Amino acid sequence: MNEIKIHDLTFIPFISAQEIDETVTTLAKRIDEDYAGLNPIMLIVLNGAFIFAADLVRKMKIPVRLDFIKVSSYHGTSSTGQMKEHLLWQTPLEGQDVIIVEDIVDTGKTIQYLKQKIGQQNPRSVEIACLLKKPEVYSLPDEIRYEGMSIPNRFVVGYGLDYDGLGRDLDAIYQKKEA
Repeated sequence: MNEIKIHDLTFIPFISAQEIDETVTTLAKRIDEDYAGLNPIMLIVLNGAFIFAADLVRKMKIPVRLDFIKVSSYHGTSSTGQMKEHLLWQTPLEGQDVIIVEDIVDTGKTIQYLKQKIGQQNPRSVEIACLLKKPEVYSLPDEIRYEGMSIPNRFVVGYGLDYDGLGRDLDAIYQKKEA
């Protein structure tokens, strides 16, 4: 892993592909145990979570149903604070077990927004599975049941995470190099 440049920013290695794989494997096993005999609906938050979600569901043994959500609040390297809906799921959620699959959780506002919106359809349960969480800025009292790794409040790219559309294809995660 070497430092990389995307647009005007330089990024340095942060989390290896092997560490990511081990974390995803652990999360898949936990979800399999908790949902044995069930087949939850996994709502995958696009665009960032698609790589994580693909690896996660392939490692899981239980049957799952997949659907997608696309909401955004980011522009460049920071959140605008405003939620914008681009695509909402099509699967009926009433009485279902739902797992929201997110790449990274920072303040938790996207998760809070989605849980409220999903809750309007009266699912049996709603849980979160995320690869990364930034506890320094997470502002909700809720615990995230399937949290992969805690990271410092740094801007990261790779493994689905992007900077203005680039970097998602990297197999590892890189952090922004400070000047």
